[in-house]
Amino acid sequence: MIKNSSKGKSVIIGLGKTGLSVAKYLASKNVDFKILDTRIEPPKYDELRSLLPDIEIETGELNRKTVLEAKELIVSPGVAIKTPIITEAKNRGIPIRGDIDIFSKSVRSPIVAVTGSNGKSTVVAILAKILEKAGKNYGLGGNLDGENFKPALDLLREEAKEIYVLELSSFQLETTENLGAEVAVILNLTADHMDRYGSLEEYHQAKLRIFNGCKQLVINRDDIYSYPTSEMDAPTWDFGFGRPTINGLGLLEQEDDQYLAFQFEKIISINELKVFGQHNISNVLAAIGLAIAINIDMDVVRSAIKEFSGLPHRCQWVGDISGISFYNDSKGTNVGATMAAVEGLGQRINGHIVLIAGGIAKGADFRSLVQVFNKWGKEVILIGQDAIEVAENFDQTISPYFAKDMQDAVSTALRHASPGDAVLLSPACASFDMFNDFQHRGEVFINSVSKLESKCIG
Repeated sequence: MIKNSSKGKSVIIGLGKTGLSVAKYLASKNVDFKILDTRIEPPKYDELRSLLPDIEIETGELNRKTVLEAKELIVSPGVAIKTPIITEAKNRGIPIRGDIDIFSKSVRSPIVAVTGSNGKSTVVAILAKILEKAGKNYGLGGNLDGENFKPALDLLREEAKEIYVLELSSFQLETTENLGAEVAVILNLTADHMDRYGSLEEYHQAKLRIFNGCKQLVINRDDIYSYPTSEMDAPTWDFGFGRPTINGLGLLEQEDDQYLAFQFEKIISINELKVFGQHNISNVLAAIGLAIAINIDMDVVRSAIKEFSGLPHRCQWVGDISGISFYNDSKGTNVGATMAAVEGLGQRINGHIVLIAGGIAKGADFRSLVQVFNKWGKEVILIGQDAIEVAENFDQTISPYFAKDMQDAVSTALRHASPGDAVLLSPACASFDMFNDFQHRGEVFINSVSKLESKCIG
């Protein structure tokens, strides 16, 4: 039996990486708090016990008394604020906060804030490369993954930085009151997390919170959801695939070549980029826009984007077997990301795409993928919990194959591919049914290709 003594305490809900970062930060500020987690064995339980052995932790169903007597609730991104007891607490006037809200009220240096359904990590990584080239002392954190992951509040435990670059999810923005970023961007918006949001509009409203208090905006001209819904008196930079505007970035055609350009100044030929696909051109343009907003010299920008070669698990070339290329786009966790990957890769190869998809569908509508796949694709192999649901979204022109695991999917894909084709893992789904996360899924794919390659050579 755990003694309940939460009266007047801050209560952290969720003990993953973000929850642990909040706990460490509050402890460093001598704030009185306790932690709740619905999981019996939260992923960061042992680490917290080692670092802060005296902190109270309650696991299992959220304790109503603890929640409703809290001074404030600090909710981790993985916990829906629509959870009934959290909604009740909010209705009773208990503040609902997140780690980014705490960060924004504590930091003294400018914030560059990036959100969107797709491309966030790539844009943030390109901007980090630019800042590194510029010799800036920067902090990088937020909703990142893999080796780049660092919760925002962990950045405040380090020496102060000149500037902070944050990748932000809609879940983090829901609990952020007034970010106050130096510059902010919504890269794009496609249906995602429809298992957590009632509509695309509700999802969009969460994303729009990134503009609260921001001093400059970067806008994607080609996506209506990138714009703020009310007029803002702030300098605005824009980007898109057309010719550059008077204060924006775009593409210029000249002498049978296409250039990324700012206003009327050519920056770099598309052929000089190491990343491919329209989505990545958009990502590079967005990163340049953010760099311009924070006064980075264009020569530095040019040098950095020439060197940027992309991120793991994002249309990453894995290998070739019998003239068939294999690409890992495990980060393609929603329909929009997979559409971009299929189109980008389809334009690059001579043959067609055999797509491996499936996992946890998150309530998504896969019908919009059909038109893109019919143009560039050949066969679909489906895996995971919601494989049948995904298949039902396709039209009668596509008859997917079902695989029991990743090795089976890769083997099936190879059988249906021909020299010049590409096998693309871009699931359009979350990974947690079969894998720890999308990185794990991508690694299993790479290992499966490697085993098949060894078998073919042998």
